[in-house]
Amino acid sequence: MYRKTIGFLLALAVALAMVIDTYILFFKKPAAVESAAASSNQRSAASSSSSTTATAKQALKDGTYTGKSVDTPHGAVQLQIVVRAGRISQVTTLAYPNEERRSEQINAQALPILKEEVLKSQSASIQLVSGATETSTGFKDSLQNAINQAKESQASA
Repeated sequence: MYRKTIGFLLALAVALAMVIDTYILFFKKPAAVESAAASSNQRSAASSSSSTTATAKQALKDGTYTGKSVDTPHGAVQLQIVVRAGRISQVTTLAYPNEERRSEQINAQALPILKEEVLKSQSASIQLVSGATETSTGFKDSLQNAINQAKESQASA
C-alpha cells in the first residue's frame, strides 16, 4: 500500500511538471524577450528624438571620414562614413572579419543591419547584433572614431 501511494504521488508530480513545462514552452514568453522588446521600442522612440537633438547640437562637418581599424578576435573592422548636410548619409565597411566561412555568413547578415541602424540613429549608439557581438563592437568603435573626426572638423571650422 505504501509503495503504491509513493508511486502514485511520484507519477502525479511528473505529470504536473510536464504540464507546467508545456505551458512555459508554448504559452509564456521569457521575461527577457518581453523586456527586450519593450526596451527596444522605447529606445527606438528615444533615439529618433534624441538623435536629431544631438545632431542639431553638434552637427557633423560634411566630408568623408575613415574610422580607425579595430581588432576583434576574428579580424579587423574598419568603417568609412560620408556626411552630407550635417548627417551621416553613407556607411561603408572597409574591413571586416571574413577569414572564416562562418564569419562571412554572420557578417553578411549583421553588417547591413548595423549600417541601417547608424543611418536611423545618426550616432554610434546602436544595438549589437546577436551572434555578431565582436563585429558589432568593432563596428561601433570604428564608427565612433569616424564620428569624432567629423565633430572635430566641425568644431575647428
